[in-house]
Amino acid sequence: MLTTKKHISILLKTLLIAGFGYFFWLMLKITLEYIPFNPNVSFLMIKQTEVVERPEYLTFFYTHVYTSIFVLLSGFLAILRKDFGLKNFHRNMGKVYIFLILILAAPSGIYMGFFANGGFLSKISFVILGSLWWFSTYKAYQAARQKKFKEHKQWMWRSFALTISALTLRIWKVIIVYLFHPNPMDVYQIIAWLGWIPNILLIEYLITKKHI
Repeated sequence: MLTTKKHISILLKTLLIAGFGYFFWLMLKITLEYIPFNPNVSFLMIKQTEVVERPEYLTFFYTHVYTSIFVLLSGFLAILRKDFGLKNFHRNMGKVYIFLILILAAPSGIYMGFFANGGFLSKISFVILGSLWWFSTYKAYQAARQKKFKEHKQWMWRSFALTISALTLRIWKVIIVYLFHPNPMDVYQIIAWLGWIPNILLIEYLITKKHI
């Protein structure tokens, strides 16, 4: 029985790593579209009003895009809670993750949320997402400083659940467009909420059931 459980655990971890690796590669491809700086590619093509009328928009945009890819990677490595033979690797990855979110990724994401496509509903969702992302990450940092490691772990999982909204909202977008073919602006309003609410509900369930 124990052997079977161990094999299942190994299989799930392998699938988790493989799945994350695939979607991380997709996110990396998206990020590379914005290198070198070019305001006339991909997502920015539909944000020309902000690009032209708000000189600071591109700074926040590039800050968010360039840091988020490192947030994804460092966060995933941190929640694995492995040092891989390197001294303090888990701790250092956690520091990178927390610093990038608190100082760069979350503040720039909140700013961009005010100009999200899809109208008021999308804007409020992305601003809430960015604010919760910052708050949960800060709580993880605070708990670690206070050596409350169980709370730290739980807040890190909450934070990472919000981090991977960058992946899940794109998955939902593909599913919704394929099944229902809605108006593009309607899609933004739907995925703005679907991208992160199921994630955080799942994590809260796992925490409540003491699986995390």
